[in-house]
Amino acid sequence: MASMRDIKRRRESIQSTEQITKAMKLVATVKLQKAKARAEESQPYFNAMYATVKSVLKKSGNINHPYLNGAGEGKKGIIVITSNRGLAGGYNSNVMKLVTESGMQKEDVLIYAIGRKGRDGLARRGYHIEQDYSDAINEPLFSDASAIGKQVLSDFAEGKISEIYLAYTVFKNTVSHVPTFIRLLPVSFDEANEEPEDSADALTLMNYEPEAEEAIELIVPKYVNSLIYGGLVQALASENGARMQAMDSATNNADEMISDLGLKYNRARQSSITQELTEIIAGANAIG
Repeated sequence: MASMRDIKRRRESIQSTEQITKAMKLVATVKLQKAKARAEESQPYFNAMYATVKSVLKKSGNINHPYLNGAGEGKKGIIVITSNRGLAGGYNSNVMKLVTESGMQKEDVLIYAIGRKGRDGLARRGYHIEQDYSDAINEPLFSDASAIGKQVLSDFAEGKISEIYLAYTVFKNTVSHVPTFIRLLPVSFDEANEEPEDSADALTLMNYEPEAEEAIELIVPKYVNSLIYGGLVQALASENGARMQAMDSATNNADEMISDLGLKYNRARQSSITQELTEIIAGANAIG
């Protein structure tokens, strides 16, 4: 059995750790309230943007444009949104799994990293980090998303990458966060969500003004930038929600450990007292 001194030191160490986890939980809770409000307010817009642009491009007919048809056989570019800090449970590892378990060969992938945890984790696994935008996740702005979108679209137009993906975490509620992997370009159409072939709306082609190619040049960058910004906002709320849960679990575990060590300390103390009494009685009997 451990000595009372060892048990006391360990209990004090755990109590210090518990104070830290409580403080981190409070900080994450405050940050979550702000990030949650932004995520919930912006989510309808970005969902509508995603659905609308897919619907528009699906009805564009046979337009020859790289945004619709791809840009050759270049590598796949993946925008990976994680956090700059750990202590958030499985938040970062779940996003990295989207990439590592996507079926894509790491030699064919270029990573546009947002968040140091994802950047470092994927680099250790052998993925090439093409660009690092980790500072953008601290306080996401639409200008950050525009800069990232401009870079990936430039690489797409040059043929460096032939597909653009986004790996991030969707914020459902405080306790539910869903790792999500979507393709931004070329735009893919989910057949399950398409209208029936005999639908008059499905047969109607989109009428562009000005020319279709020019309109697509304007629409698609806004679409990409909006989805990247939406991913940043969703990811920030998910990160703080995950950290709040992780710190709450850590605090509860610390409470249980402190309680268990308290029982062990009392048992050790009782054992020590019993031993001292036994020695006193034995000494008294020997003298008598």
